[in-house]
Amino acid sequence: MPADGEQPGTDTARLEEEAALGSGRSFWTAGGVGDVPSVLVTDGPHGLRKQEEGAVDHLGLGGSRPATCLPPAAGLAQSWDPELAQRVGEALGRECQAEGVGVLLGPGINIRRDPRGGRNFEYYSEDPHLSGVLGAAWVRGVQSQGVGTSLKHFAANNHEHDRMRASSDVDERPLREIYLRAFQRVVEDAQPWTVMSAYNRVNGVYASENPWLLTDVLRGEWGFQGAVVSDWGAVNDRVVAVAAGLDLQMPGPDPAGDARVAAAVGSGDLDADALRRSAGKVAELAAKVAAGRRPDATYDADAHHELAREVAARCVVLLKNDGDLLPLAADADVAVIGEFAEQPRYQGGGSSHVNASRLDVPLEELRSRLAGTVAFARGFTTDGSGDVDALRAEAVELGGRSGVAVVFLGLAARQESEGFDREHIDLPADQLEVLRAVVAVQPRTVVVLSHGGVVRLAPVVDLVPALLDGALLGQGGGAALADVLTSAVNPSGKLSETVPQRLQDVPAYLDFPGEFSHARYSEGLFVGHRWYDRREIDVTFPFGHGLSYTTFEVSGLALTASDEGITATVTVVNTGERAGREVVQFYAGLPGSSVTRAVRELKGFASVDLAPGESREVTVLLRREDLAYWNPRVQRWVLEAGEYLVHAGVSSRDLRASGAVSVAGDEVRLPVTAESTLGELMADPELGPQILAGLSRTTQQGAEHGDLGMDMMRMIASIPVSRLAGFGGGGDGASPLAQLLEGATGAES
Repeated sequence: MPADGEQPGTDTARLEEEAALGSGRSFWTAGGVGDVPSVLVTDGPHGLRKQEEGAVDHLGLGGSRPATCLPPAAGLAQSWDPELAQRVGEALGRECQAEGVGVLLGPGINIRRDPRGGRNFEYYSEDPHLSGVLGAAWVRGVQSQGVGTSLKHFAANNHEHDRMRASSDVDERPLREIYLRAFQRVVEDAQPWTVMSAYNRVNGVYASENPWLLTDVLRGEWGFQGAVVSDWGAVNDRVVAVAAGLDLQMPGPDPAGDARVAAAVGSGDLDADALRRSAGKVAELAAKVAAGRRPDATYDADAHHELAREVAARCVVLLKNDGDLLPLAADADVAVIGEFAEQPRYQGGGSSHVNASRLDVPLEELRSRLAGTVAFARGFTTDGSGDVDALRAEAVELGGRSGVAVVFLGLAARQESEGFDREHIDLPADQLEVLRAVVAVQPRTVVVLSHGGVVRLAPVVDLVPALLDGALLGQGGGAALADVLTSAVNPSGKLSETVPQRLQDVPAYLDFPGEFSHARYSEGLFVGHRWYDRREIDVTFPFGHGLSYTTFEVSGLALTASDEGITATVTVVNTGERAGREVVQFYAGLPGSSVTRAVRELKGFASVDLAPGESREVTVLLRREDLAYWNPRVQRWVLEAGEYLVHAGVSSRDLRASGAVSVAGDEVRLPVTAESTLGELMADPELGPQILAGLSRTTQQGAEHGDLGMDMMRMIASIPVSRLAGFGGGGDGASPLAQLLEGATGAES
């Protein structure tokens, strides 16, 4: 690498070395050029997918070494627990050290814009605040072990259809407030060692070649210090990508690309400083990995499996429990029905697929915990094999003679995976037929769900009294579900995505996944709960919903505004008979806002563990920067002044306490031009009073109207200054208002 102050590109060998550092040395390694050490990277994010030599691929087709499969993001997010996410990261970091891995490719924090998104199981939530807080905690955990992370997929990567060409066409406010906000949170709070650019284009420009994304926003505004790496095969034009801010193209090697980059510097088509930055960032990454390397590192596989069980249990959501059917009695005779009870679905398909070190099976775990008879009927198969009628009949016979039925339903791996989007959100019809037949003979039926993306539950909710959502829970999910079903663990998970009543209700229904290589984000800011609440649409289960075997009271909301934001405090009481955990969620809105807003948005959350009868205060800071909106006219975040309405609750629609607090806002002065409207000038703190006085004098000259009427003001407020020529002055520009406007805008009015 060139020494400080030395001109880059003056030596051919050095130029070639710098260019070579910008592409991978192999499918899973980077660096390894000159005195820069090699860096081994692997897929994540919920476990290591370290592939053996000769079995490399990016689609999860080849084999990989055994590793702990922790809950994927779709499951982990249901914990609403940053401390737990950090512990998961720490465990993954330990396994990386033991396997010689320098960078783990995760977390994935793209917004679950539509429940049909094929890769939703890799992403946390429909909400940027929840995604950002959990993602930052996960990054801190991994990097605390001397292992780097790769925040992905930057940015607006929300569908799989035509994913390597399609443009995500997003207006500026939703792009900033929804799709970039979680990335910003993780970068500013946790500084991941790398950020991974996505396959897709953003507003027409490939993410890996987008200087606005990679340089202006990521580095310039957010202060990102690490290296930008491409998704595997995402670079369209490497010279353009390096100029835009990309540091490392993966995979490699790419000798032809190296030569093109070097030649572009030689011809002046690529700034030598851009290449030097690129090579320097890769060298810095390699140095960080080398400094953090622990050659003798090991990890306790048994302890990590126990962690996988603990985490999974905290991620289970109790959606419904009419008549307290759950937990199961210790001596209950239980009919366990459904293929997923014996062959669990516990992770997604594609590049994140982990070769689990072991696997807990729900059926076996239930048998080990219950004293009564636990019998099994497959009921259905996910591959279409078997006699459908015979399988259903067996399930009905078993359900009818048992005391309670537990039916495992969900989506098979072939029904949702990286590489394609789902066409609908319905559970398979054959599974619903089995459920209906079982409920007809056994009304005491519990349904347990396994899936990555949201599934339509309206038909299920109407059939059964109890419903557990397991999402995807990793290798410890079988034990976790058994623990919750039998009350060894009191469920405390919360939904990280709204469950709609039907697909037609979802925000992006008409524009997902797009066509002709364009995805139009027509719903704008109104993603997830923002959409359903603003349009007052009924949902099956709201964002943040989750029940417990105990009950909680949330009351006494106290609010204080400061320069840091709004401090919100509530008292939580366990009013039931079991120890349990509640997640208190804080939503904020600004009635009468001057800009388009959601009715309320998640701006903070915290959990509390309480014994029966115990109470505790919970305090959360709703950060000033999280309350701000993006103002495209002044190109910055703006906190609007006003009376903010804050709700404390246990879901986006179960709001237990509310209050208002006055918040001082940021002053916004729009640039004054001939295209500024009279209304905009009136809003200016200095020009406004002068404009009002000028209007009053002008109208008095033209007619004896007295004060300018409100109707007149509303009529002319939206007229640009350039169209107000001669207003009240006979067209000669001599009126007091005309003179004032000319002076304010520097142009003839």
